[in-house]
Amino acid sequence: MTLTDLIPDEKLSRPRWPRVAREVADDLATDAVARDQAGKPPFDEVARLREAGLLTLLIPAEQGGAGADWSTAYAVVREIAAADGAIGQLLGSHYVLSWTARFFAGDDLAARIARRSAAGQWCWGGGFAAHQSPLRLTPDPAGGYLLNGRQDSVPGVRTADRLVLRAALADTGEPLAVLVDPARPGVAGGDDGDAFGQRLSGGGSVEFDAVPVAEDEVLGSLSLDEGALPPFAGLAAATARLVSAQLCLGIAEGALAETREYARVREYTDPRDHAATRGQSAGDLAWRGPWPDSPPPDPYVLITYGELTVDTLAASALADRAVAALDAGLARGADLTDDECAEVCVLATAAEAAAARAAHDVTTRTLDVIGPGAASSRHGFDRFWRNARTHTLHHPVAHRLRDVGDYFLSGAHPPFTLPA
Repeated sequence: MTLTDLIPDEKLSRPRWPRVAREVADDLATDAVARDQAGKPPFDEVARLREAGLLTLLIPAEQGGAGADWSTAYAVVREIAAADGAIGQLLGSHYVLSWTARFFAGDDLAARIARRSAAGQWCWGGGFAAHQSPLRLTPDPAGGYLLNGRQDSVPGVRTADRLVLRAALADTGEPLAVLVDPARPGVAGGDDGDAFGQRLSGGGSVEFDAVPVAEDEVLGSLSLDEGALPPFAGLAAATARLVSAQLCLGIAEGALAETREYARVREYTDPRDHAATRGQSAGDLAWRGPWPDSPPPDPYVLITYGELTVDTLAASALADRAVAALDAGLARGADLTDDECAEVCVLATAAEAAAARAAHDVTTRTLDVIGPGAASSRHGFDRFWRNARTHTLHHPVAHRLRDVGDYFLSGAHPPFTLPA
């Protein structure tokens, strides 16, 4: 029996949260182009997520949260990303980082942190990017530790109430996950300011100068040594990769939906009626047939939309399978085996690669079928491509395919990695 055999045939539905996510997405979509072009820190957007209750979605009900599962959280991220990829990334990173204590800390500490996060409606930022040197953690004679160092391009740092970061003990070099309040003295944040996409994801640089870290803010070891961490901790990377997959799928679906509406207005309505159709959704326009004197749709356009739809649906089906496997793996908890963890990680890796490819194709080829109108900054169609490309630069597909190929050929388990 494999881990996928443990996935239940039916899952309880939570209709409230998809509806809430759609309402927030609709709100974000109304000014998505203007906000992307302005590039301001997403304080207002985070406030919208907080007011909707989405920041505490994954916290157990007994600890003050909504008690939703990862399947629900992924659906929410995808819905938000379709309207605004940068805010989808911000929310997805928040979900992964807010779960860090459950992967690397003890149950009691994880529960205490979850209660504080729910009570304060924390927005989480940070990450464990392997390409950056870890921060330095030295013992403080007064108790606890002092944190020093600098990191760039830290997700969500500009809007975070708490940061989770990788720091190495000064004496042993052991990497640890630490929780930091960015409002403490000695924390200085900055704006990287030069990204061409994901401008509203709240990322930036952050520097620490003798910032105090309490004993209970050290969440646990992040050692990559074989056997240093239990298989359950290995699901941290899979969880993050499926956030990446949902983000890519949301961007692809958003690009398809928005260009479809543009094409319907352009091709299936009388030019004199354009003013009356502005602001209507694609569904509102579906009843309109072509005007008698309008040319038939270009076969190339229809084929392209067909290919992109198939690619997106296929990537979505793979992501659904991977999410179901992750849910089953998380339910196994401490009983999860190395083989089961590897199966989940490979499925998540494959799903992320497929979703990234779909996002690249959709956001590029929809511009081609729109034609010259895609160059207008008023429509903002380019933001889908910019957001997808910026995100996937940090998650190269080639690395994912190598791991999947090695697992397929030789059964080699993917190397343990940290959620970026």
